[in-house]
Order: sequence, then C-alpha cells, then structure tokens
Amino acid sequence: MTRWTTFRWGGSSFAVTSEPVPEAPTLTRAEQAVLQLLLEGRTNAEIAKVRKTAVRTVANQVASLFKKHGVSSRSELAAKVTK
Repeated sequence: MTRWTTFRWGGSSFAVTSEPVPEAPTLTRAEQAVLQLLLEGRTNAEIAKVRKTAVRTVANQVASLFKKHGVSSRSELAAKVTK
C-alpha cells in the first residue's frame, strides 16, 4: 500500500510518496540486442544464429534479463519493457 503525504506550498497542494521509484535495470549491449530480438518473437536458437553465438549464451542472457526485470517469462518481460 502506497503512503501519500499532502502538503501545501504557495497556493498549490502536492501529494508525494516516500516510496522509491524503481530504476530501469542497466543492460549490457549484448542483453539489449537479445532483448530486441526477443521482443520480435525470436527463439533462443534464432537469436543465437543472428548474434553468431551459442544457444546457451543466449539462454544465459535471457535468464539475466528475467532476473534484472523481476519476471519469469518472455511475455512478462515483453509487457514490462513495452509499457
């Protein structure tokens, strides 16, 4: 539950929350490239072929993207990054 505090300054009222706004995670260039291909609906094998890397490397990068964004599926990741 978010706690809001209202205060007045001059002739205006403001409502603020003390909860921090989550920052976007920092992604490596490789993770950014994998994310873009993932958003196009590509499989790990297709991404690996395009990126000229191992499927296992792509799987690790996808897992890292899940962890950094706090999700557990490609659809959750897509929904979160395309808000």
